[in-house]
Amino acid sequence: MLSRVADSLYWMSRNIERAENNARVLRVQLIHMLETSSQEVADRDWEEILEVCASASDYYNLYERLDRETLIQYLTISPFNTNSLMNCMNYTRENARSTREILPEGLWEVLNEFHLDQKDWQELPNTREHTQAYLDKVIKTSMTSQGVIESSMSRGTPYTMIKIGKWLERAEKTARILNVTCEKYKKEASASTSTNQYYYWLTALQFLNGYDAYIKEHPPTMESEKVLSFLIKEGRFPRSIRYCMEHVLEAVHKLEGGKVSHYSEDLFQMLELIEDEISRTNIEEMEMESLMEFLDHFQDRCMTLSRMFSETYYLIEPVRVN
Repeated sequence: MLSRVADSLYWMSRNIERAENNARVLRVQLIHMLETSSQEVADRDWEEILEVCASASDYYNLYERLDRETLIQYLTISPFNTNSLMNCMNYTRENARSTREILPEGLWEVLNEFHLDQKDWQELPNTREHTQAYLDKVIKTSMTSQGVIESSMSRGTPYTMIKIGKWLERAEKTARILNVTCEKYKKEASASTSTNQYYYWLTALQFLNGYDAYIKEHPPTMESEKVLSFLIKEGRFPRSIRYCMEHVLEAVHKLEGGKVSHYSEDLFQMLELIEDEISRTNIEEMEMESLMEFLDHFQDRCMTLSRMFSETYYLIEPVRVN
């Protein structure tokens, strides 16, 4: 496979996964805002949403203060935010367009239909209902795309490149969400009530689409140690860090035909090191400070791994289309 084709598939997968994850986070936040009658509660946590979905420094380079409506627009349709939903979906479609000949036709149809609808959407009034409908459309488009890939794509190299992008992006986002949640929990620990603690971990599970799966495995309590252990080390939950990284390693093994070549040796060593670090970490016995250090370290590992993967397979920078 040509490097440019592999690159397009990898970034197509990462961008649509990023769009879905950010849309899910923003949708949960908007629902929480609608469910409360308190303006103070409605306005809280937006700083954390910005940290999860984008770069705070980039935002403040454009705007002097954090305004809720401005932030919503920045996260959804701003051309100045490289991680806005609109930009991520545009990058996804552009990368899919350049590899149409090896992708299922149904996938292109799903992405192109979203693209055409999105152009019309930008002309509509910026209402809360409109934003919710757009977030739902992003999530459904991502999930439909994954369904097309899983049900109709041969398990060859193109499929494997898509899977690596998906699982690496998902692992990194899970760590980011947990790190932001832990930071808020630690900052407000002295003033936290049991209600606040329940809210923190419930929200983290909702951000990661894991509430239903968690509550089926655990009593209806939101103990930080149990939630964190579930989202980091649960080998059966498809958004846990452990699950994602195991699938990245499995996909790279498949890409290399089960062999470790001289050019991929460093990549395999890094993957195995990450897996070993996750296995050796006892989440339930860690202090919050140590846990945050672990999550910071893991995010650094993900960035290093992404760079090593690109260097190993001669990938290039992602296509950016405004």
